[in-house]
Amino acid sequence: MKPYLFRKAAFCCGLLIAAAHANAQTAGFSDSLQLRVSTTGTVASKDYLPLWLAAKRFGTISDQRSDLSTGLMLRNAHQLDANGDWYLRYGIHAYNNNHFRDFFFEEAFVKAGYRKWELRAGRYEEITGEMDPELSSGSWGISGNALPIPRIGIALTDYADIPFTNGWVQAKGQFTHGWMGDDRFIHGAYLHQKSLYLRVGKNALRVYGGIEHFALWGGNRPDLPKLNTSFSDFLNIVLGKEADDGTVNSPEYRPNRPGDHRGVLEGGITWENDATKLHLYNQSMFETGQNISFKNTDRLLGIGYLNKREEGALRKLTLEFIHTKKMNDWLPLNVRESYYNNGIYLTGWEYQGNIVGTPLFINRQRGRHYFDDIQPFDWNLHKDSIAGKGWNIINNRISGLHAGGLYKIGPSVEAKTLITYTRNFGNYQEGNFNVSKTQWYTLQEVRWDTPLPGFSIKGGVAFDWGDLGGNSGFLLGAQWQPALRR
Repeated sequence: MKPYLFRKAAFCCGLLIAAAHANAQTAGFSDSLQLRVSTTGTVASKDYLPLWLAAKRFGTISDQRSDLSTGLMLRNAHQLDANGDWYLRYGIHAYNNNHFRDFFFEEAFVKAGYRKWELRAGRYEEITGEMDPELSSGSWGISGNALPIPRIGIALTDYADIPFTNGWVQAKGQFTHGWMGDDRFIHGAYLHQKSLYLRVGKNALRVYGGIEHFALWGGNRPDLPKLNTSFSDFLNIVLGKEADDGTVNSPEYRPNRPGDHRGVLEGGITWENDATKLHLYNQSMFETGQNISFKNTDRLLGIGYLNKREEGALRKLTLEFIHTKKMNDWLPLNVRESYYNNGIYLTGWEYQGNIVGTPLFINRQRGRHYFDDIQPFDWNLHKDSIAGKGWNIINNRISGLHAGGLYKIGPSVEAKTLITYTRNFGNYQEGNFNVSKTQWYTLQEVRWDTPLPGFSIKGGVAFDWGDLGGNSGFLLGAQWQPALRR
């Protein structure tokens, strides 16, 4: 975004929030205005950052040797009735980084809801799945690793009782349409996203299960046949029906499901009382339905602990096992899935250069730092200069262990530790992974809530080492969030 457009948009949004705040006060509606200013400096020993300094930060930290990322957040929330059932929320979160050259909105959204039902539009932070969003290695669906994708949709944001079950069965889910932009092989592709989760139990022990479905569809590029984007084509995407969207010319590959589909099957058990919560969870990924099988042993398996009391140093703990080597290997090689890749939508499960799902997979943008012969594709080149040159996600067959902890050091200091061990096997095509490559990723962060109200300082150090290379990096940031009058 050009600087003058950034300033104009930020100014207009600021006026909008201020006007809405004043109007809400005049009308007698309660509201909650938030302002936050932050800046984060990063530096590394290589030309890129250690993984956990850049990953899972919603694309706000640029992956280079040194940079400064500065953000301004404005949010407001109104309760529109006396009971607080109806509400309106909106906000912006603007950033500047890449040595002051890039201005962008990480968030710019409006949400309106009734109790747990919500209509939403714009860019907004979201992490899918039931794992701890702060300590997990990352969801197979949306992990917060990439800049939020612009979307509109409807959601049941939290578990709500299903009628006639006496509170024993609850449900939540969403239905969303998004825009993937032009910085990809298929320009202007759409995102379809939906999910449904069910939970059983209303006491200490609860069991849940759910499914998430993501599909990239539509879009065009001048050197490919025009893709079908009618309403009936949209319904085929929603239902996962076999149809011809113009992408398959060879009869042996028909019938075919249009678009680039992937999903997550998730289930787990939670137990909690007033002091503690324990959570066992499993995510199994699939693409085009081939991996919805008992033969599939690929999974993210984790256990989480939450300390709900004020006392005690340890606040949260997460342990995870990751395995994606199976990748439907009971089928012939030429028809196997390649997680996050697709033969038509060659960019795959990536947005603005970052993988949308687990950051433990490696795309070309990241892989160029590990291998001399890997470079990101220029998606504007002719298709013949891209197709057949290998996948964009060069490493999606991994196994590993991950641990994350959040704990307090005294009344005003909080610390986070991430330690990840992986064995990387590339994909079925990539020649750089003829043997497995071991890699460690670590992060230690500390945040101090200073005596100045609303002002905190954060520092971090990260080390990566292994067959993919060694790297060290540092993070230092400050944040100010004043208490505004209501």
